[in-house]
Amino acid sequence: MSIDTRTAGDVVGAPVHGRDGAGLGKVDTIFYDNDTGTPEWAAVKSGLFGKHVSLVPLAEGTWDGTTLNVPFDKEQLKAAPHHDPDSELSVSDEQDLYRHYGIDYAGSDRDADVPEQSSREQSSREQSRGGRGDRREGSDEAGGPGRDRSGPNTDEAMTRSEERLRVGTETHEAGRARLRKHIVTENVSTTVPVSHEEVTLEREPITDANRGDALSGPDLSEEEHEVSLHEERPVVAKETVPVERVRLGTETVTDEAAVEDTVRKEQIESDTSDTQRNRGTRRS
Repeated sequence: MSIDTRTAGDVVGAPVHGRDGAGLGKVDTIFYDNDTGTPEWAAVKSGLFGKHVSLVPLAEGTWDGTTLNVPFDKEQLKAAPHHDPDSELSVSDEQDLYRHYGIDYAGSDRDADVPEQSSREQSSREQSRGGRGDRREGSDEAGGPGRDRSGPNTDEAMTRSEERLRVGTETHEAGRARLRKHIVTENVSTTVPVSHEEVTLEREPITDANRGDALSGPDLSEEEHEVSLHEERPVVAKETVPVERVRLGTETVTDEAAVEDTVRKEQIESDTSDTQRNRGTRRS
């Protein structure tokens, strides 16, 4: 979708992609046309530390809700005429930018019709137009007690703001633990005492006490006597007995996680100039 006053605020801070889909940087500031109030230029910060700023025409870009897409590449942005984002965008600045991007400048014909104007008259005309992109996103009526040229009416002091990190925590599921019971087999060796009977011979002499038993049978005969022998054998039986209870629990362990991000902050510098010496050349 195209970018208008309703969507321009959402574009600030958004990533910028070029014609080949490569990232070109992030939108730092939106510049508006003072005559129509429509967003016209986007200041795109790029480079390793975001120090390089290039202006791209919003009329050539499209906004998909998260990303600003422009039909340019990195080289075109790097080669674009440099402009200080803290100063006004003059008519000549815009002409150079439109010429760089190969776009017809709407006011070029009107400016070419009056080549005989003096530099003072040209400067006066540029001041009356205020440039075509000197009002930034979020600004209202210009002017105020402090001759504020870039924002709403304010007092004689300037507020300096900066971004600060607010780091918190939120809980996410990191995994799951389960208890699973299965049967394994192992060999168990043990010993148990067992007994058995063995045959022994006992001989005793004939006495008055056993003489009757000795003479009760025939004088000579063949006989057999038999005795049963017994022995113990191991008997194995199994029984199931409970041995312990196992359950899952959790405990909280505290570690330290490193958090790193970039923050922006404003810096205020004073710029003192000799008004008498520079009169007639100062841009509004």
